[in-house]
Amino acid sequence: MMNNYNDNNKNFNNEELAHYESNPYTAPYNNIQSAPAPVKQKKHTGAKAAAFVLAMALVSGGSIACYRTLEIKDPASASTSASSSKDENEKVTPLDKEMNALSASALSLIDAAENGNKILTTEEIAEKVMPSVVGIESTFSVPNNQGSYYFGFGEFGGNNDSSATGTGTGVVITTDGYIVTNAHVIYDSEHGAGKAESISVLLDDEKSYDAEIVGYDTDYDLAVLKIDADEDLTPAEFGKSDNLKLGEDVVAIGNPLGFDLMNTVTRGIVSGLDRKITINDKNMSLIQTDAAINSGNSGGPLINKYGQVIGINSSKMSNSYSSGATIEGIGFAIPSDIVSKIVDDLMEYGYVTGKPQFGISCQDVTETVSKMYNLPIGVYVTAVSEDSAAEKAGLKPGDIITGIDDVEVKTSEELNAQKNTHQAGDKIKLTFIRNDEEKTVTITLDEVKKNK
Repeated sequence: MMNNYNDNNKNFNNEELAHYESNPYTAPYNNIQSAPAPVKQKKHTGAKAAAFVLAMALVSGGSIACYRTLEIKDPASASTSASSSKDENEKVTPLDKEMNALSASALSLIDAAENGNKILTTEEIAEKVMPSVVGIESTFSVPNNQGSYYFGFGEFGGNNDSSATGTGTGVVITTDGYIVTNAHVIYDSEHGAGKAESISVLLDDEKSYDAEIVGYDTDYDLAVLKIDADEDLTPAEFGKSDNLKLGEDVVAIGNPLGFDLMNTVTRGIVSGLDRKITINDKNMSLIQTDAAINSGNSGGPLINKYGQVIGINSSKMSNSYSSGATIEGIGFAIPSDIVSKIVDDLMEYGYVTGKPQFGISCQDVTETVSKMYNLPIGVYVTAVSEDSAAEKAGLKPGDIITGIDDVEVKTSEELNAQKNTHQAGDKIKLTFIRNDEEKTVTITLDEVKKNK
């Protein structure tokens, strides 16, 4: 299982940039040679006339082919139509290739026009989206009562709590100051710091404002903040991530390594769609990109060719994925279609609606534990919350869950994965062992109504 991922967490200010390296790029010009003097040809009036007629026929045929192709909205059907009109043994000429390329280009432009979008250059994308990108600085209180250890890029020790500051990126979503970012930018679950004690937002014009947390969800790694700015902000335009295609150009904007490099623009492609990734025991479905995403980019936008945000950058693959391996250009973003639903819930309710829960605490009965204590392999229930779905169904501490809806589960991760295929209010059949006897019970799942 791939689980060696960097959470692209906060970028802590006490890290110093030790070295910058210039990397100029020069593109040599191709050698240009003079064309040889034309050789005089004998006059062949009949041949010229025939060539002229042939040329007119080619131009007319090409124009008709192009016109007919433009009427087809589906590029796949256009390709099928073009190939079926030719004999399978007929040789494809350079003119055919040129016409196919022109047709594909025209189709792309027409698709953009029909959707009311214009394909933008990288410069135009940066100019359009940059006013909507902000910097986020979060201050955490780090518990140190368990001795000295590393938190982010700094070492803290002793018995007193210490403060740690992290930076990230956010995207403006409304004119009146609502901003979306990653949950891990404002909430630390890895080191036990929890929710940030204070958060400030730095705008493109270098004005800074205190921010309040409207809502966050660590499962989806999304949070919504609110600031009271002196004037209306510029919200980003969001597009549909479901419309993305593999290999499509994308641009990322963020604040890698802190605010000294604020509003860094990187470019890449969509390297993968619907990637099933596990980060910090959370299963996520993400967009993969090779656009550079580094610490501090968390919460920033991934942007399509129309200047629309189609993802919120969240994480990158760690260089510690395997021994001796160097990993470059493997970053991940939360699809905008997911972001839209989660953000709506966070703004309206402060939590994500419809998320199911049992109301239990549990731990795994591994194969080793099973042999030591003569217990069945499964998920051991250590506690049952009062008035929860589990308590109402009769579940008790000491029960060992082995299946959901006839699907075998051996770990709490598998249990949650099956649970999360349902919505709050759904009825599921739970199989468990109690006193060496297998039992089944029907549970109506509760809704999670708090930040997690």
